[in-house]
Parts: sequence; structure tokens; C-alpha cells
Amino acid sequence: MATFGSLSDRLADTFKNLRTKGKLSPADVDGTVREIRRALLDADVALPVVKEFTGKVRERALSDEVNKALNPAQQVVQIVNEELVEILGGQQRRLQFAKKPPTVIMLAGLQGAGKTTLAGKLAKWLVKDGHTPVLVAADLQRPNAVTQLQIVGEQAGVPVYAPEPGNGVGNPVRVAKDALKFAETKQYDTVIVDTAGRLGVDAELMKQASDIRKAVDPDEVLFVIDAMIGQDAVATAKAFQDGVDFTGVVLSKLDGDARGGAALSVASVTGRPIIFASIGEGLDDFEPFHPDRMASRILDLGDILTLIEQAQEAFDEEEARKVAEKFATDSFTLDDFLKQMQQLRNMGSIKKMMGMLPGAGAMKQQLDNFDEKEIVRTEAIIQSMTKAERTTPKLLNGSRRLRIAKGSGSTVTEVNQLVNRFEQAAKMMKTVAKGGVPNVPGMGPIPGASYGGKAKQQPKKKGSRSGNPAKRAAENAALSSGAKPSTGAQGGSGFGLGGGAGAGKQGGPSEEELASLQKFLGR
Repeated sequence: MATFGSLSDRLADTFKNLRTKGKLSPADVDGTVREIRRALLDADVALPVVKEFTGKVRERALSDEVNKALNPAQQVVQIVNEELVEILGGQQRRLQFAKKPPTVIMLAGLQGAGKTTLAGKLAKWLVKDGHTPVLVAADLQRPNAVTQLQIVGEQAGVPVYAPEPGNGVGNPVRVAKDALKFAETKQYDTVIVDTAGRLGVDAELMKQASDIRKAVDPDEVLFVIDAMIGQDAVATAKAFQDGVDFTGVVLSKLDGDARGGAALSVASVTGRPIIFASIGEGLDDFEPFHPDRMASRILDLGDILTLIEQAQEAFDEEEARKVAEKFATDSFTLDDFLKQMQQLRNMGSIKKMMGMLPGAGAMKQQLDNFDEKEIVRTEAIIQSMTKAERTTPKLLNGSRRLRIAKGSGSTVTEVNQLVNRFEQAAKMMKTVAKGGVPNVPGMGPIPGASYGGKAKQQPKKKGSRSGNPAKRAAENAALSSGAKPSTGAQGGSGFGLGGGAGAGKQGGPSEEELASLQKFLGR
């Protein structure tokens, strides 16, 4: 996550120095705490929060739980993780809905914090959760604020209640009150009130927000704060808490390049939980805030749970089952490959998803160089193929590949690379579907692993295995003529002895063999 990038790097470097220590001395702990303090202050975290946080980390790091630990470095990382979770709010807090609809959610915050866009994001998220929200345009001061909310509502597929044109015209308190009657009449179960902001905290702003709150008696008042605001976040949050009071916090612009100290300060200073986080410009870049997952991201420990949830939302379980069957039966086509690519793109930014993996901080340069448009180019190449070519890639001769390259705005080399990647992926997934372990390019075979299920047994080579050259020649001649050589009941022994032709009794040696043996033994 871009906002916590520098903080994550600083903390990672700090913990890297601890991993070489078998046991931590008080001097090691003090040095580590000092580096954590500097990292947090550089990230614009409020000074009181930094003092409390580092004090708790130092106290726990010097305790017996670390001194007796097998790996003290990991223990300190765990302590920092737990304390980060605490200052971020402890446990996740969900929206509180009214027992009798409609539920009223009021948004408050400074101008430019992203309230209007966030209203659309929240409404779209509620629709996915099975609710029927309506947006209320109660920001009648900012130029074109009403028009902006109407556009956002249209993009989110949510109705907007806007009886006044705005631009300084209309009474926001009356609009908010009338919106409740409108919602009851039209049977909307959630009302999201977008209020006006100011460039700074002033008495007029606080009075208007307070009057709207008294008029609609909201179930939730969400304070929207820009995560890039820095040290001023604490003062702004305290002013809104004293003037309007709010029940929860929403962090916006968490995808920005600022240092993100607001996120680590607001919940601790105000005592109000962070409920949502806005992580991008799109209406889908919005998620519930989980303190434990955010702490893991900051410490570069990954966020696998959020990644799994996004995958479950984007991927169709029935479609995935069909694809697995196609892999097993060798009927996976470029059309299926295209569908998988489109589902992957529906999950959102590939960079963000890869950033949720543990240790992603070490791949920062590779992630920065990753081109998100590669998926779009791949889609264009496949969509330039005919139905027959997608089903049977073997049809793709030189002239067809040239036509596809021209149709998709790519080169023949790129078309060839895509086909090769598809064939390798299909081969690997077929091996996995049959219970084998794929041979990944660039890696050697895995000892003890089967590749592509059971290996075919080579047919045994027919012929005599006798150690006696004369006997072996005779038996091979008999095999070539179609006769079955007489081998007796027992196989040959180490000296070429066995039930050969002319044996005196079943399984016994012949007279010639006995003579040869006596000669060999010197008798």
C-alpha cells in the first residue's frame, strides 16, 4: 500500500538487524525502539501516539516472554504487530443498522477529503450487501457538488435525492429532513447524507453539520479524513469530535504517496474506530477496515484473507469447476484462457493484489515495473482470433499469426509468446489436475514427485538372460524360431546353472555343466 510504503521499508530494515541476534540485550531493544520511534515520526504519526506505542513495545520486548523465546527477533515483530493492531482500533467495527429502516448515515469532513465520491462507494458496497440505499445531496455550498453526486450515483447505480440545485441555493437541513420522508415512501432502507465541507474548520461549518445531525438523528456519523493530511489530522478530528461528534472514521486516499500518519493517529486519539478505507479512485476501491490486516500490511506480513475474499467475489465457483474438468480432459481452449484473464482483471489491480502477499516489500521494484496493460494486450490478441483458432491453436500458421498481430495492434513475436505461454500453462494444469507435480520451467525436477500421473512402464526386452554365452545363444535361437525354451522350474544360478535342456532331473544341472564346474574348481 503506497501510503505506508516508507514506513514499511523503515520497519523492515529495523527488524532485519534483529534476525542475526540469538538473544536480545537491553541495548538491542533500545536501539530497535529508537528506530521504530523515528520511523513513526517520519510517517507523521502524532507524538502522543508514538510515545505510548514505543513505551509498550519496549516494556514487552524486555519482558520474560522475549528473553525465553527461541527466536527473539520474531517475538519482537509479533509484539510490534499486536501493538499496531491496538492503535488502529483493536477489533473490526461494522456499520450499525437501525432496527426500523431507514438507516441514516451522515458523512462529515473537510472539503477535498473525498466525501462525495465516498458516498457513491459506500452506496455501491451496500447494494452488493443486499441493501437499497439512496444518496442525499445536502452539500449546497460547493460549486457543482449536487451535479457531482448525481454523476457518482448514476455510476454506482443508486438513486439520488436532490430537490435543490445547490451552488449556494437551498436549505441543507430541510433537504436532509425531507430525504427521510422520501426514503420511507420509496422504501429505501439506507439514507446516505452528503454534507458540505470547508477548507478549514470554522464555526459556520460546525453549526450546519450539527443542525443536520439534530434534524435527521443519524444512526452513524462517519468522519471522512484524507490519509495524506499529515499531522493536522489529529487537530481536525478533535475539532469535529467536539463540534459534531462522530461514531466512526473513514480513511480516504490510502493509495496516495503521503506518509499515512493520520491512519495511525485518528483511532487512538479520538477513541473512534476506523470502519472503512478508500484505496483508489474507482467506485470498487473501497473495503471494510480490519486493524489486524492493516497492521500485517504495514509490517510486510501480507493480507491473504482480503486477497481470498476478493477472489471469492470475482471468481464464479461453477465456472472454476468447469475449467478444472477441462484441464483434466485436455479440452482447455484459448476462449477459457480469455475468461480466466477477464475474471482476474475483475478482482482489481494486479499490483495491489500482489502487494497483499507476504514479503511483497522485497519485490517492490518488480511490482513498480509491472505493466497492468499486459492483460489488456493479451485479451486483444485472443479476441483477434477466429473461433476455430481459439479452439485449436495448432491452426495458427505464419499467415494467421501475422493477421492476428495486425488486428490486435501487436507483433508476431507477441502472438507467438502468448501461444507458447498458453500451451505451457495448459500442460502444467493438466498435470496438476491428474494429481502430478508440474515441472516448472527454470526449476529442476522435484525428488520423489510424479509428473503427469503414473509413468508408463517400458515393455521388458525379450531374450535369454543366461550368463552362459552358448546357452544364451541357443535360447535366443529358440525364441526367434517361435519355440519356448526349456528353463525348468528354477531360474539360473550365479554360475549359469539351472534347469536347462538335458537335465537329469527337474531343476538339476546337466553332466556338461557339472564337468565345467569341476574344471572351474580345479578338480
